[in-house]
Amino acid sequence: MQTLIDHARSFRDRAGAGRGDLSLAALADGQSPEALFITCSDSRVVPSLITGARPGELFELRTAGNAVPPYRPEHPSGEAATIEYAVAALGISDIVVCGHSHCGAVGARVRGEDLDALPAVRNWLRASFADGLPAGDDPLVAAAVQSHVLAQLDRLRAYPCVREGLGAGSLRLHGWFYEIHTGGVLVHDAGEDCFLPL
Repeated sequence: MQTLIDHARSFRDRAGAGRGDLSLAALADGQSPEALFITCSDSRVVPSLITGARPGELFELRTAGNAVPPYRPEHPSGEAATIEYAVAALGISDIVVCGHSHCGAVGARVRGEDLDALPAVRNWLRASFADGLPAGDDPLVAAAVQSHVLAQLDRLRAYPCVREGLGAGSLRLHGWFYEIHTGGVLVHDAGEDCFLPL
């Protein structure tokens, strides 16, 4: 933790030195991110590192297993509010759902792990993950994660703001798969119906 504290203490000085193109003061005027990036809470997945995004360029939503809950206006959630705000208030034009290799949440789901000692995790996985994910012993859980990413894109399409944006042609959805062990990124190609190198 001390390393993180030291970094936070010196951030202001580092941000101002040698980074003339990064104006922190300008960020106070508001935000206009290019995309909403929905990914896992996993600490090994760092959206700004993967994309090269600077402050203000990505609006992020991180959940266990990059799960998008079903749209239920009678049950408000932080995830639904984040998606709606990004699309309807910020006017983002792209949403990326990025799954990753070695995903503990997807792995636990496909292996049917006993999560009784973690009831919140267990219940989140039950509520947020579709049945029928490809099973197997692959530690990368690539096929299951990629299937899960596509299911999350389908869930997004049920959100009214997303549906309207897609219908108007002002919003695009993207499915990504990040390989932790290589740094590679695959993107879902709808025409080929498979994940190909970005």
